[in-house]
Formats: sequence, structure tokens, C-alpha cells
Amino acid sequence: MRILLAEDDSSIAEAICASLRHGGHAVDHVASGSLADTALRDHNYDLLVLDLGLPALDGSEVLRRLRSRGAGLPVLVVTARDGLPERIRVLDLGADDYLVKPFVLSEFEARVRALLRRASNRGVPELQLGRLRLDLPGHRAWIENDPLELTAREFGLLEALALRADRVTSRTQLIEALCDWDQELTDNGLDIAIHRLRRKLQGSGTGVRTIRGLGYLLEEDGESSGESA
Repeated sequence: MRILLAEDDSSIAEAICASLRHGGHAVDHVASGSLADTALRDHNYDLLVLDLGLPALDGSEVLRRLRSRGAGLPVLVVTARDGLPERIRVLDLGADDYLVKPFVLSEFEARVRALLRRASNRGVPELQLGRLRLDLPGHRAWIENDPLELTAREFGLLEALALRADRVTSRTQLIEALCDWDQELTDNGLDIAIHRLRRKLQGSGTGVRTIRGLGYLLEEDGESSGESA
């Protein structure tokens, strides 16, 4: 999944980015509220990790503007501002969770998983298509009870397709879901990832079908679909 981190402390940002990328997520990092507001307007994200004490535009204002646009994006606030009144104020503004610095990364990661699970599956821990089962927050997949070994990129690709299993996903949407601002994915790289994912999905009752000129569709009983990209 693609996550935006708005944090002006470079050491904290570096640790959070490393943690999220290790978990297989694409992460964009900004160090000011104005840049966060712009990124949220211009890109689609699955989660916002938001510091309140941002320069240029306070995190509370970033959150207020986000909710005023009707965006339902999950927001995890991470801040040094403690105290019950502040927590209540920020939660009332539309934050989904609130974590006080300093915090342990394992707790942060658990909160991220919980928010993404609620957002992507509406509280259901797994998705199932044919014999394929997916635990999106846990980045795990099985064909029936057999674990499916996927790289972070392959799982990210499967995740992007599974969340739109009833719709066509364009190449642009897939590339955006798999990349952050610090890395690029070429068309050839996407083709290779799709080819490898198709091979690993054999026997799952689910396949990736090419919709020429439009993109890709994850569907049951699609294993006989062509490999052309």
C-alpha cells in the first residue's frame, strides 16, 4: 500500500520510512504541512502518518483540510503533544488513531496494520478469490493452506489488483501503487512483475487477465489468460 509520511524530524522520518518499506509499503515523505497538503491533493494514498508540529502548515490544519474535502483516508497522528484535551481535539478533527512520541516501532507497526486492515477490508482480516487467500495488512498469501512465497513487489502488485478485483486497474495505477518518490518502476519492470505473479498464481483458481488498452483484471478462473502486457 502507498503511505504518506508528514514528519519534519529527519531521524524519526528515516526510522518510520525504513519500517514501512520493510513491511512492503511504498512511502512518500514530506517535511512540511504545505507539502503534505499538496501531496494529498495530487496523489492517492492508503494511509497518512501525520506529525502535528509541522512547519509551513500545522498538522491539525492539514487534517482539517483533508476532511473538509471529504477524504476518508485513514490518519495516524504521531506527535509529542500529549494530554487528553489535545487527543480529543485531534480525534474530533478526524484522526483515526493517535500515538505519542517517543514510541516503540513495533507498536507503531501494529497500529498501521490495524488501520490498513479496517480501511481495506472493512474489518475482515482476509480476502479470498478462488483458492487464493490474502492477509493484506500482514502481507501474507496462501493457496488454500499452502503459503504463497511472494517478493514485496509481487505482493504489492497482487494487493493493488485484489483491492480492485471487480475493476480494471491501469498500468499507471499499478506503477503508482508500487513506487514511492525515491524509487522508480519502468514499464519493463512492471511486465516482469506481472509475469512472475502469474506463474506463482498457477493452481490458485485466480489469474491476472490483460484488458488490452486498459490494464489488468484479477479474476477467478483467469489462469488461461494471455501473458501479453
